[in-house]
Amino acid sequence: MDITNRRNSPKTFSRSLFAGLPQRYDRLAAVLSLGQDKRWRREMIDHIVPVDPAKVLDVATGPAGVALQLADRTSAQITGIDLSEDMLRRGQSNVDAAGRADRIHLTLGQGEHLPFPDAVFDALTFTYLLRYVADPSATIAELARVVRPGGAIASLEFAVPPHRVWRLSWWFYTRAVLPVAGAILGGRPWYEVGRFLGPNITGHYRRFSLDATVAAWEAAGLSGVELRRMSLGGGLVMWARKSDAGSERLRR
Repeated sequence: MDITNRRNSPKTFSRSLFAGLPQRYDRLAAVLSLGQDKRWRREMIDHIVPVDPAKVLDVATGPAGVALQLADRTSAQITGIDLSEDMLRRGQSNVDAAGRADRIHLTLGQGEHLPFPDAVFDALTFTYLLRYVADPSATIAELARVVRPGGAIASLEFAVPPHRVWRLSWWFYTRAVLPVAGAILGGRPWYEVGRFLGPNITGHYRRFSLDATVAAWEAAGLSGVELRRMSLGGGLVMWARKSDAGSERLRR
């Protein structure tokens, strides 16, 4: 696992937020998402598999859950990148336990500044990333930069349900149930994440709406942008292909 180049070290807030989570992350994430996280990730990967990629980049890979699913469903070599050393250590343990170290390489870095040349990956996934970056549009452009023309990009993010009834239920769950459940199941670190998550999701879409997100994908040279709301709108999967026009824009 490459955790060098500390001059571009992860942002202090995000790194500290997730520092206490890796050991029980997968189990707790499943419980706190009401068992939906695996289904959401499977939907995202459904839009990568048809490309039959040789090289895939998984951004915000965390404990390598998406990277491992990509290894199961494709024959690709997979690079996972994350800003948390703690998460990457847990991810490396998961990769080793699954016997996938020959196909999955984990490295420390930020989605806003990827340490890769242009158009080097056939596909890219990113999960729960945009809420933690200062400039989502610039980050999407950076992600698109490293994907070859014709390659696929797919993402998974939390979302706010559009229907009023489900939105009220979601608000109660994220503000009241989630922090308490996190504290019971994972102690203080998961209480802090539970308390943070709801307001963070709401605030993100106030600053960067879904329409703005789609526009940013298109401005980054991604074509055929589509999306699917998951679990009454609590999850959001998006996907698109890198267009030749996007490649031309990079060369100028």
